[in-house]
Amino acid sequence: MIQRAFALVGLKLFRLATLLLAISIISFVLVSASPIDPIQAYVGADMMRVGPEQRQLIAEYWGLDQSPFTRFTQWGAALLQGNLGTSMMYRLPVADVIRERFASSLALMSLSWVMSGLLGFTAGIVAAMNKGRWADRLIKWYCYTLASTPTFWMGLLLLMVFAVWLGWFPVGLGTPVGVLDEQVTWADRIGHMILPAMTLSIVGIAPIALHTRQKLIDVLASDYVLYARAKGERGFLLFRRHGLRNIALPAVTLHFASFSELFGGAVLAEQVFSYPGLGQATVEAGLRGDVPLLLGIVLFSALFVFMGNLIADVLYRLVDPRLRERRLQ
Repeated sequence: MIQRAFALVGLKLFRLATLLLAISIISFVLVSASPIDPIQAYVGADMMRVGPEQRQLIAEYWGLDQSPFTRFTQWGAALLQGNLGTSMMYRLPVADVIRERFASSLALMSLSWVMSGLLGFTAGIVAAMNKGRWADRLIKWYCYTLASTPTFWMGLLLLMVFAVWLGWFPVGLGTPVGVLDEQVTWADRIGHMILPAMTLSIVGIAPIALHTRQKLIDVLASDYVLYARAKGERGFLLFRRHGLRNIALPAVTLHFASFSELFGGAVLAEQVFSYPGLGQATVEAGLRGDVPLLLGIVLFSALFVFMGNLIADVLYRLVDPRLRERRLQ
């Protein structure tokens, strides 16, 4: 049993290594084929003042005068030593940029992840307990509508209504304009985080709500629930004894597996609200040809999504012992 567990862990690590390698190669090829001139993006508005000699010095400093294969192998060798390189935009180590930006994104994604999970789980329960009634039809219509709603469109709608028309929340950014970082309070940060978190939460409700609804409907139609009804159990008591335990853990595992959608939605939401997180840094790195930063973020995001899927897989094994035994065989 222990040997099979170690073999399973080794297989997971091998898959992770091949995934990171494939993503690195594909991302580097796409960025190298991009029409964006990294030197021009690096210099910016002073491009007209930079002569050919200075362009050559900049290219030599950042290694842009070398072939793409040489640059990729040098980056890979440095990565194996724990060095992600230096960001061309921020002039800082890539690891420091990711650490700073991810702290903001983590707060945003955590808040929206918890909100969408709780609201989606509750909505799914209400829909299943009222199957065929107006509450069920309303929740299904809401979920199917959100399933086809782009994240950026939802963000623009919330921005227009709550920030422009009503003026309840700031228009964007992560902190108030013109305020020093040490003077920014937690209330200020939360106020700037609410609209982006609402955007991700509203869009993320649909999958968990529809999954919970269908799972609870199947549970309520089972033989042991029919037997409990025959004994007189009804309403919340019936749900608490026979429904909650059977739908809670599958819903949690599904929610952990949604890390990829959460991160992808955060990229769009942060762009709409100019929120200084990892998603906005990803777009800026792509548009300005910052290859070290872009590759570092891509690897980090792949690892982030992989960990979410791994947690979901572990929870599935804990929920269903038959799956655990089948995987270990």
